[in-house]
Amino acid sequence: MRPSKRAADELRPVTLERAVSRYAEGSCLVSFGNTRVLCTASLEERGPPWLRGSGKGWVTAEYAMLPRATHDRTRREINSGKPSGRTQEIQRLIGRSLRAVTNLPAMGERQITVDCDVIQADGGTRTAAITGAWVALYECFAWMRTRSIISVDPLRDHVAAVSCGLYKNTPVLDLDYAEDSAAETDANFVLTGRGGIVEVQGTAEMEPFTEAQLLELLRLARAGTDRLVALQKEAIA
Repeated sequence: MRPSKRAADELRPVTLERAVSRYAEGSCLVSFGNTRVLCTASLEERGPPWLRGSGKGWVTAEYAMLPRATHDRTRREINSGKPSGRTQEIQRLIGRSLRAVTNLPAMGERQITVDCDVIQADGGTRTAAITGAWVALYECFAWMRTRSIISVDPLRDHVAAVSCGLYKNTPVLDLDYAEDSAAETDANFVLTGRGGIVEVQGTAEMEPFTEAQLLELLRLARAGTDRLVALQKEAIA
């Protein structure tokens, strides 16, 4: 029995709320159960210096956890002088995931930064951030099209992410904190709407897991991201 009483292949309740920021070109408030992340997409009319003259744009991301997103207050990383290794790893993952489904030349020499700020954390913050960041990026591109900044939609596909793991030796989908902290294996899967694999992160916390178990986690992840993509489509309809 899972702590949340969910079935092994059941997502937490997921919501994707668009246009939650008055000033950002694109925004989405995403909830995976009690995990909530505010995603905002900001357009800059110039790309990074190293892409100047290439005719290509760039999509990048920043990730942060608000001090009281967790049970105890976490010190703001800005006071430490630099983001932690975990923060850097997650924001690079979000950026890679978005670029995997974006036609960068169709943007022109511009940059979009998607900020993912965790308001409340209960496991799966990176997967929620990726799923909500896609909606915020979609909104930003829609904003650009209505103003004739771009003529075509640079997004080539959806991208969404979900966690899976072995909890009490049972493969389960979308781990909350209670499961994640006790799982024998936890993994994050980033998949496109067409089923392409962008990234797989998997770690055995105790005993090594088998290839058969990995494939079962992937099967669960495919079903989960299919549902997440369907929710993305509903959100932008």
